[in-house]
Amino acid sequence: MTTGNQTNTKGVILLGFYTPYHFKIPFFLLIFILYSLTVIANIMIVTLVSSSSSRSSLRHPMFFFLSHLSLSDMILTASIVPIMLCGIIKGQVTMSIADCITQFYFFGIALASESLLLGAMSFDRYLAVCNPLRYRSIMDQKLCLQLVSLCWGLSITISLTMAVMMSSLQFCGLNIIDHFFCDFFPILQLSCSETSTVKLGQMLIASPAAWFPFVFTVVTYVYIFITVLRIPSTSGRQKAFSTFSSHLSIVCIFFGSIIALYLVPSPAGTSFNANKFVSMLYTVVTPLLNPVIYSLRNVEIKTSLKKYMWAMRKVTKL
Repeated sequence: MTTGNQTNTKGVILLGFYTPYHFKIPFFLLIFILYSLTVIANIMIVTLVSSSSSRSSLRHPMFFFLSHLSLSDMILTASIVPIMLCGIIKGQVTMSIADCITQFYFFGIALASESLLLGAMSFDRYLAVCNPLRYRSIMDQKLCLQLVSLCWGLSITISLTMAVMMSSLQFCGLNIIDHFFCDFFPILQLSCSETSTVKLGQMLIASPAAWFPFVFTVVTYVYIFITVLRIPSTSGRQKAFSTFSSHLSIVCIFFGSIIALYLVPSPAGTSFNANKFVSMLYTVVTPLLNPVIYSLRNVEIKTSLKKYMWAMRKVTKL
């Protein structure tokens, strides 16, 4: 990431959380355990889906999208949580402007890709519920690959564009960020350059990556609920609901936290610590809930996990 126009040689100080001394170790252990479980759970999803046979139920498009969602979650947590853990122990973390923008770059890729992938998954669920007879012919392997490639391509392009624009700024003011990671607006507050162009770029380029998937998901679920309510039998409605309940839970948690943090104005006098905890919801909690919710609600994943563990046990005994 180029940072040729930066004039501030001082490191950026991330203040992190204001944690009392006797709470540091318990808080560190809590985040470390959540982070470890997140990495293990998401690796499990990616491994099960990628190693499944062509006849396995995990070759279903929903699980293909889920494996990429898990990859996005791993990028998100890996780019933020390790530095966050250092901040909890040390009280604050010092990093260069270049490192700060690089962290934002990977954070942006993960956030945008998760939003877009959730939108793609909502389209998959819409076809499964509202057009089940044509589902297999429409949502084939080629379309799945195209949708995933589009999600990752747009995410990388958007995040890279914003990071390059931020790198062109001069940083010569205060070097303190009252957060546990380098988010967009906290970085801009460090700059002594005119930031209106970067803010305009964020509004025209980055914001649609969150708004469009959210609106698209809402519209698709309106059609899904209308279709489900028209099913005459109770068992039919329950079966239809089971096809999208896991995805709907993740959508509510992820977009709910994003809207609360970025799209709804904070009331006057709101503590910045409240924003930090909301940020922690989608950077620490949501990446763990994604595989957990799908694992608990999907018989296919639980069955495949048992088979995989049984196979691994046989290999270790040889």
